[in-house]
Amino acid sequence: MIDYTKLLPDHVEKYVGENDLYLEIFEGERRPDDFPIRPPLLFVHGAFTGSWMWSKYVPHFIRDGWTCYAMNMRSHYRSRLLDMTRITFEDYLEDIREAIAECGVPPVLIGFSMGGILSQKLAETVEIAGLALIDSVISKEVYEAVPFKQLDRFPPGPILPAPTREELASMDESADDIEFQRKYLTMESMKAFRAFAFTEESKGVSIDGRSISCPCLVIKAVNGEEDDRRGRVQAEQIRAEYKGLWNTTHTGVLVGQRYGESVETILEWLRRHYGTR
Repeated sequence: MIDYTKLLPDHVEKYVGENDLYLEIFEGERRPDDFPIRPPLLFVHGAFTGSWMWSKYVPHFIRDGWTCYAMNMRSHYRSRLLDMTRITFEDYLEDIREAIAECGVPPVLIGFSMGGILSQKLAETVEIAGLALIDSVISKEVYEAVPFKQLDRFPPGPILPAPTREELASMDESADDIEFQRKYLTMESMKAFRAFAFTEESKGVSIDGRSISCPCLVIKAVNGEEDDRRGRVQAEQIRAEYKGLWNTTHTGVLVGQRYGESVETILEWLRRHYGTR
C-alpha cells in the first residue's frame, strides 16, 4: 500500500488556537521571476477525514509556486481530541476562521465535501481571495432545485462511525487508494453532520450566493444527469466556473486514479485569476 502522506515534502507543522488544531504549511517553490503576489491556499477537509486526504494534491500546487495550508478541524487527524458528541457545525466554522487567521492574508479556500459547505458559509461574511469547491455538500437552495430521490438515514447515537470502505476497488479508486483511506478515516460528529445533511428533519444549510463576491470554482463528481444538474445549479448560485468530472466518485476526485483532472482544473483556474509563474 502506498501511504501518500509519506510522499509530502518537508513542511511546517503547528498547533493553533485553544483547541490545538493541527495545521500543515507547505511553502511553494519560487523562482526570481515568479508572479510577486499570490494568495495562499487553505485546504479544508471533509467529514471523517483530515489534511491527509490532500496528500496527492499538495505536491502539485507547491511545484506551481503556491503556498499551501492544510488544516484539521477539532478532533480530526492530529488535532486535539475533544468530546465529539458536543461538536457542532458552528464549531467547525470557528476552526476554519482560526486557520484563515494563520494565513496572514485572505486565502483561497479549497473545500471538499463538508469542507465545501463550511467554506461557502464562511465566504458569506469572511474576506477570502477565492473559493474552489470539490464535490461539495450542496446548499438547501440547490437541493430545492434538484432534490435527492432518497434522503439520508443515520444510525442512532451522537457519533457517526467511520465509513467502512469494504469494497476492493471502485470505478476510479484502486485497492491501494481504498486501503489508504481505511487507515485514516475516523468518526464524525452527528450534530455537525445533521446540520448540512438532507433528512426528513433537516434540509441542509442555506447559502446566500449574493454575499459571495470572490472568484469561485465548482468541481463535481458526476455519475448521471441529476449530479450534473446539481453541480451546475451550485455553480450558478455562487456565480462560479463549473467542471463536471464524469464517471468519478466522491472520494476518488481526491485520492483516486483520476485525481489529476481535478488538480489541473484548479491550477488552470488559479492561474487565470491570480497570475502565472
